[in-house]
Amino acid sequence: MSKALTATEFNFPGQKSVYHGKVRDVYNINDEKLVMVATDRISAFDVVLPKGIPYKGQMLNQIAAKFLDATTDICPNWKLATPDPMVTVGVMCQGFPVEMIVRGYLCGSAWRAYKSGVREICGVKLPEGMRENEKFPTPIITPTTKAEMGLHDEDISKEEILKKGLATPEEYATLEKYTLALFERGTQIAAERGLILVDTKYEFGKHNGTIYLIDEIHTPDSSRYFYAEGYQERFEKGEAQKQLSKEFVREWLMDNGFQGKEGQQVPEMTDEIVNSISERYMELFENITGEKFVKADVDSIAERIEKNVKEYLK
Repeated sequence: MSKALTATEFNFPGQKSVYHGKVRDVYNINDEKLVMVATDRISAFDVVLPKGIPYKGQMLNQIAAKFLDATTDICPNWKLATPDPMVTVGVMCQGFPVEMIVRGYLCGSAWRAYKSGVREICGVKLPEGMRENEKFPTPIITPTTKAEMGLHDEDISKEEILKKGLATPEEYATLEKYTLALFERGTQIAAERGLILVDTKYEFGKHNGTIYLIDEIHTPDSSRYFYAEGYQERFEKGEAQKQLSKEFVREWLMDNGFQGKEGQQVPEMTDEIVNSISERYMELFENITGEKFVKADVDSIAERIEKNVKEYLK
């Protein structure tokens, strides 16, 4: 069984605090920089699963870094450097308490709501007569609140965001503009790889009055991809699409009676299951980036990260 990094307790020079998220551990350096460690933890239905997935953190970090670099002409982003395969160091921003979710196709939770009769999500009206996995006439933005640990993100409309003062009208207009432009770029890059970017989420923050793209972008944890080949045929036949996303993990959990609801037990994660998830992530990485995945040395992951980050912070 390969090793996985599921917890970190670093003490970097200038460290003021640390925030342990569902997947990432974020270290505050002198209120100026953030050291974001993408661990091998995996979450689904807002629950962190009991076992880590080998190389998952490295894959997510490297995909996000690649796409942050590929979108700097659209908007500024927080990334300064990737001193380790599992770490991004960036500018500390004051995050907006919303996630900008953008959808090009009707699927996932939006389809589940639509199927039950819902025709408006986050203040966005949906056309009648749509089918699962159908492309929207134009991409739609369906924001959610950014929930505290252990709580579910809640859908929220543009009107509610403005009413609650979570962003000013000018800020929200910028968030909307960046979101649609980033999605368009992600869609183009995906198409070059034979993929369809179905939906994704972006997070933004402010630094010295400027809005920055923060966190991860276009990874399989934050995005859903379909294979372009066969999409139309499957859609016409009403068949499930061949997906590149974390959806296969959610499906495995649902097949085993778990949806994150109270009283439900996470099914046993055997070595076989863990390894198969790791292999699926590698397939995702190579398809999304068009590059071969090169495994980092995992003999002593924490020591490697500590050494690399300390050297960078010097």
